[in-house]
Amino acid sequence: MIRITLGAVSKPLESLKIKTGDWGAEYPVIDEEKCIGCGECEIFCPDLCIELVERPESKKEESKKAKKVAKINYNYCKGCGICEVVCPAEAIKMELKEIYKGELK
Repeated sequence: MIRITLGAVSKPLESLKIKTGDWGAEYPVIDEEKCIGCGECEIFCPDLCIELVERPESKKEESKKAKKVAKINYNYCKGCGICEVVCPAEAIKMELKEIYKGELK
């Protein structure tokens, strides 16, 4: 008899209680000027922590069409870097978290 264990899946809305954003050593930073709002990062994010949000092009043009840009929920981002790899506009760069930038003693 073969026993197969299917991945660890939490109950609906249970993951909102478990913030995993501190797991990684790096985090993605989005350059909103470069972001074209294509949604590739949102589609490929394995943690579903990226969404497109509307931002006005400028304060003078608030009444006109708003630009969509990616926004990351750092509470759940584990820093895998997939978003940086799939971004066609190269608007996402992974940066080392401040806690890891110190000198080793």
